[in-house]
Amino acid sequence: MQQLAFPSFGFKTKISENKRTIFDPIRKKFVVLTPEEWVRQHVIQDLLNKGISKTRLSVEKQFDVMGQQKRFDVVVAGTNASIALLVECKAPSVPITQATFDQIARYQLALKATYLMLTNGLQHIYCQIDATQQSYQFIPEFPLNQMQL
Repeated sequence: MQQLAFPSFGFKTKISENKRTIFDPIRKKFVVLTPEEWVRQHVIQDLLNKGISKTRLSVEKQFDVMGQQKRFDVVVAGTNASIALLVECKAPSVPITQATFDQIARYQLALKATYLMLTNGLQHIYCQIDATQQSYQFIPEFPLNQMQL
């Protein structure tokens, strides 16, 4: 798989039913290794390496956005049932555009995260949400010490 803009991690992979799979430590199972999954697993390992507990992470869960069922990539739980960080992963071949940003913004309306991360593994975009002002600010990286974990 392609080298990404993350540190190198040791992943468990195997071939199952003629498909390459990778072990997801949050879902506790092997999943098909697609380019998007490669990015997702790097995000998970990066968050774990930064000290975020596995118990705070949720991966690929379904939720409702304006009556439609959607699925988020990664969420980091905050305090009081809040969401500290919402992550949207794209394959490295998918450019980060206004349309991809609009997708995570729609998810934000339903999930009300404090921080957003949009990544294709090569480029990472971070935002801090100000719910009272109904605005967002681009930031260089999410501040772990302020994430109410």
